[in-house]
Amino acid sequence: MKIAMVGGSGYVGLCTGVGLAGKGHVVVCIDQDQAKVAMLQAGKSPLYEPGLEAALKAAIGQGRLTATSDIDKGVAGCQAIFITVGTPSNADGSIDLSYIKAASAQIGAAVRGRKDYFVVIVKSTVVPETTEKVVRPALEQASGKVAGKGFGLVMNPEFLREGKALDDFLMPDRIVIGSLDQRSGDVAEQIYHNFQAPKLRTDLKTAEMIKYAGNAMLATKISFINEIGNICKLLGIDAYKVAEGIGLDKRIGPHFLNSGIGWGGSCFPKDVAALVAKAKEIGYEPRLLDEVTALNARQKVRILDMLERRMGSVKGKRIAVLGLAFKNDTDDIRDAPSIEIIGALKKAGATIAAYDPQAMGNMRKLHPDITYAKSVTAALEAADACLVLTEWKEFAALGNRDFAAMRSRIILEGRRVLADSISGREGVCW
Repeated sequence: MKIAMVGGSGYVGLCTGVGLAGKGHVVVCIDQDQAKVAMLQAGKSPLYEPGLEAALKAAIGQGRLTATSDIDKGVAGCQAIFITVGTPSNADGSIDLSYIKAASAQIGAAVRGRKDYFVVIVKSTVVPETTEKVVRPALEQASGKVAGKGFGLVMNPEFLREGKALDDFLMPDRIVIGSLDQRSGDVAEQIYHNFQAPKLRTDLKTAEMIKYAGNAMLATKISFINEIGNICKLLGIDAYKVAEGIGLDKRIGPHFLNSGIGWGGSCFPKDVAALVAKAKEIGYEPRLLDEVTALNARQKVRILDMLERRMGSVKGKRIAVLGLAFKNDTDDIRDAPSIEIIGALKKAGATIAAYDPQAMGNMRKLHPDITYAKSVTAALEAADACLVLTEWKEFAALGNRDFAAMRSRIILEGRRVLADSISGREGVCW
């Protein structure tokens, strides 16, 4: 099947496009950013994701993936057109649908003269009722067509974890297809005909809600285990052993039970905030989700309280920060705890030497006035304290000798990654 990805240089669009090309489809990635389109045409990924660039080059080499900034040419002849543009947050936490509206209108204008049937598939994360009340009218107005007759409409949420996106796409736990009608859903399901995963058919707004409910559940689970971890620390109990014990209960499971400095990234903060805003819009106060968010905000800065307790004022002190990305195996720093922590340290007068194997380029845009070390060793040189904020594998390989260059042996972990043999280490929840 020939498929278009509108917003195809972004995280969701590119991973989906490369994945579908690998499954035998012919994919056109469409993006207004001509610099990113040029990168894709050259086989270069605009973002870091393990295995993505190699798969991109393979798809291009096989003639199964192309890129363009011309939406008219890009969608021509495509039986399915995915909307994969970003849906950032407004200041009040509600979802910004401006990119969705614009993409829908552009697609509508581009297909206005078509006579054949095609399906528009919303892959972007949007709050319930968006596909029906925002995407559909924009498409119909710009195209002059009627949804369900001239074209089909589907909501097909993504469930990709940064750092494992290609595996998650190619080997999903489930594929959710919310459709306007049977015909729309059948076309979408055909796209995934060679995927070995349960396929759940729903209506449009149920599919939208499944995405939000899933992320809200995972965020809640993390905030819960962080609360337990805080209690365990005060009692001298290993929170990770507690997590291991409860994770053996099949009703709970072992995933998302690593206590630490909380959740960040491009999904959980935005999606929980959007769900809260939507709930309040329709007259419901989601008290649990409000507290999940508040607890996470407090958790991010607990490591600063620990640092103050261990060394007093940080003014004039050199603080090594290991890990900037919100999680390992990505260069994404969106809502990463490191952003707020570095900001607070700067405000308190500390000197910061930061290191991350992938995310330093992105952090430079937000904090250009700190030192970015070329290695862990360089970051630790003469440091008065060290904060470990991301679970990179190379940090797990560090030994006591690596920390010997520190001026003072204060090592605080926001993520449990260092070897137990490291002396002077203390964790947020352990």
